[in-house]
Amino acid sequence: MENLKEILMLKPAFQAFSEAEHRFRLKRAREELATAGYGGSIIVAPENIFYLTGYDSICANICPQALVLSVDESRDPTLLVRNLDLPLVKETSWLADVRTYQLFVDDVAKVVGQIANDQGIAKGRLGLDMQSPAVTGSYMRALETALNLQIGDVSHLLNKLQLIKSPAEIDFMKEAARYANLGVEAARRSLQPGISEIALCAAVERAAREAGSDYPALPIECGSGARSASGHAAPLLKIIGKNELVHLEFAGVARRYHSVGMTTLATGEPGEGARKLYDVARESLVAGLEECRPGAHVADIDNGSRKPIDRAGLGDAAQMRFGVGIGIAYPPIWLSSLQLDRFSTGTLVPGMTFYVHSWLSLPRDGLGVMLGGTYLVTETGIEALSGAGPVDLFTV
Repeated sequence: MENLKEILMLKPAFQAFSEAEHRFRLKRAREELATAGYGGSIIVAPENIFYLTGYDSICANICPQALVLSVDESRDPTLLVRNLDLPLVKETSWLADVRTYQLFVDDVAKVVGQIANDQGIAKGRLGLDMQSPAVTGSYMRALETALNLQIGDVSHLLNKLQLIKSPAEIDFMKEAARYANLGVEAARRSLQPGISEIALCAAVERAAREAGSDYPALPIECGSGARSASGHAAPLLKIIGKNELVHLEFAGVARRYHSVGMTTLATGEPGEGARKLYDVARESLVAGLEECRPGAHVADIDNGSRKPIDRAGLGDAAQMRFGVGIGIAYPPIWLSSLQLDRFSTGTLVPGMTFYVHSWLSLPRDGLGVMLGGTYLVTETGIEALSGAGPVDLFTV
């Protein structure tokens, strides 16, 4: 116990934000929870825990954890982690009420229930970020059994808090963008006929990581030749040949803030069909970006991006939404609840960050292109952060 007290007294050496900023975020979370009729919440998603307390750990999808938060502002939240991760908490978080458990010895859900009781929220209605991959079916069932309470999904509520970035968050987004752009440059330098997809991606990842990038929530995407027709291709030992399209999607990361880089390249002359596909995708990207401004409706943005595609008769080749929000992320996902598609509602607000992809695929022709990048909504428009953007096809 004495050792625990000593650890908790240490000043966080790698805290990303001030305690004051975290307390402001906690205040907003409490207000949203209370308005939605919750007495508190059990927060499991690592991105939500990081956002509210600063705790940064890779083990969210390995070992159960929980931030137990009451809407009562007089109570600081309690963080429960596996005992061997306690030093990690104190590296990154100011939070003082941290409790631990021994894996395979302690009943984690029962301990969460005890903490909820201590927090005065072991009755009424509690929230849980159910959509997080860290909330497994077994963990959720165990929590329901231990708490014997009505539990509601607050994933969207907690994610909504993160959509508008503070100045400090925007600084991290711009740092992450620098890493992503170094990856784009590395792809252009390294691409040549005869290199494998894995070797090309290694050059991209090395450029970002050597510059200081943290690990990304998703592995790099890469498809070349006939594989370019797939939008979620993992790099293989496939050798990239002459006159082939190659597209890549990856992220630079600064303190868990992601900025996505994206580019389509060619080794030599990929052919008339490939160039036409690329040109239409570029027109689509430009058209969609022209609709992006503060107050713009997300459906209008997506519909605007589709006009050049429809004019070219390639509607069936467009299989992705135009864009999605981006920010804090941990494996295995980097998407936020902001959706830039014609099926969603919502508007762009200054301080939001999102990435877009103009994607066209012709599987029968073995052709696919992906253009886009990450953008920041400013007071007057948008600012490009990372990605090749709507440029001419880069060839080597």
